[in-house]
Amino acid sequence: MRRTPSKTRRVRPKDLLIVFGVFMAGPVWAEPDADALGRAMNYPVGDGSQGRNEAFRVGAWSALDQVPGVLTQKVARSSQAQALPRSKTSFDIRYTYRNTTYTVNDYLDRQRVTGLLILKDGEIVLERYRYARQEDARFLSFSMAKSVTSLLMGVAQAQGWVKSLDDVAAQYVKDLEGSAYGQTRIRDLLRMSSGLTFTERYDGSDDVSRLSRAVATGWPATVDVLRQVQDRHSPAGAKFVYASAETEVLGRVLTAATGRSLAELTQQWIWEPMGAEHEAFWCTGRDRQAAAYFCFNASLRDWGRLGAMLARDGRVGDRQVIPLDYLLAATDAARQPPAFRPYRATAYVGYGYQFWIHPFRERTFVMQGVHGQAVYVQPASGIVMVHTAVYAHPSGMQDPQPFAERNALWQGVVDALGGSTARY
Repeated sequence: MRRTPSKTRRVRPKDLLIVFGVFMAGPVWAEPDADALGRAMNYPVGDGSQGRNEAFRVGAWSALDQVPGVLTQKVARSSQAQALPRSKTSFDIRYTYRNTTYTVNDYLDRQRVTGLLILKDGEIVLERYRYARQEDARFLSFSMAKSVTSLLMGVAQAQGWVKSLDDVAAQYVKDLEGSAYGQTRIRDLLRMSSGLTFTERYDGSDDVSRLSRAVATGWPATVDVLRQVQDRHSPAGAKFVYASAETEVLGRVLTAATGRSLAELTQQWIWEPMGAEHEAFWCTGRDRQAAAYFCFNASLRDWGRLGAMLARDGRVGDRQVIPLDYLLAATDAARQPPAFRPYRATAYVGYGYQFWIHPFRERTFVMQGVHGQAVYVQPASGIVMVHTAVYAHPSGMQDPQPFAERNALWQGVVDALGGSTARY
């Protein structure tokens, strides 16, 4: 059943805005729950209670460096920004969800999206900002940061700072000597397959909440929380079980191995060669260690540049920024052990080196964070979709609807832009 198009509405001048790249006015589409999200207060950054107070989420999650008490480390923009030209081709993007066909505008009417960017072969097909966000907003990635940490690990290995992915973490992080995580191989941490029990329910009483409180307050020390994880559910390397602590250990391996902060590594190894347009930043704990598992912040376009670089298999121009073999090991379903492939790691997606892998015949992977953050990439077709949001719930465990509809939108984007959604 096809959705009946809405009737033409008269639009008042004050309801007009500039739509990306096309210098003409168009209607302002509905922004779901805008009042609850702080519209009347111009979306304030608040006092750090955005997890509990939705009125602060839009403001805080696009300007976390302005929230009182949050510690950050800057990642300088590139000395030469990589162009993101506007596509001269018009695409009719539609998607089907629950037997009804929708447009992108319908999607934005239905979901709490703060930013949406669609690229084809490095050109902007669509760019939207919502809830009064602007181009220079730096959006909190949540667990998309895990994929950034993985990319840094790939460069660290290629440059010899990390000798082997089969080294154990304590070989680099002396504070983890004698602990279960310290004796876990880097490769198993990348696949979230340490076999150690770390709960991640997003209910405030789980292990990830305890870890995040340690990062925010310094009590107990973050490394002490990591050392306390000892119980085992599976042999190391045998099974994917999502655990943010494993990425936090990877971040500490990187800083210990190189003697540099994650912010310095990100600037030197990714942001500068990628041609980032805007300054980014990492949030840090009280020990000044960047929270590798959730706290990288960047503009929508720079998330798009990162996705476009990955769509070009880690290249910018003639430069191989991310080692190709590592990137394929991180994102190619065929290179994963059977237990980590789509339909096996989870009921639908697979898991590589801190990337989610879709079950498409064409290599397709996702950087993904709670509350709706995602960067989708299909290299063969050159299609990238960046999606930032303030979903009410962290994950599909609490409410699967917005996450399922976002995946449906992605499939519609791929179909409209000439990619492939055929599954194996």
